[in-house]
Amino acid sequence: MSETATLKIWRGQTPDTGRYETYEVPFEHGQSVLDGLRWIRTHHDPSLAIRFSCINANACKECMIELDGKTIYACTARLQPTEMTLTPLSNKTLVRDLVTEIAPPPERFKSP
Repeated sequence: MSETATLKIWRGQTPDTGRYETYEVPFEHGQSVLDGLRWIRTHHDPSLAIRFSCINANACKECMIELDGKTIYACTARLQPTEMTLTPLSNKTLVRDLVTEIAPPPERFKSP
């Protein structure tokens, strides 16, 4: 039987109305947490909001999330065959799911 990783992921648009959803992801040694999130989007739930630019561990800083309460880069943190709790950055404004506002206020797009 193959191993799985269990990702318990925060979903929602506000901290007050969100919820956790749990996904089982096929586990292979060496996979990143970002690999697991991308697998979920491809094979199970394309509505999962995540942010990333690179997939080769260049640390662009866009995939920062909290894993079991610690801030990590999803592209460099290793997936484990256990339950892992993923939440958006707690010190940033939530956009949706694991996506938070990362641009400094003066650089944010403002619609007319």
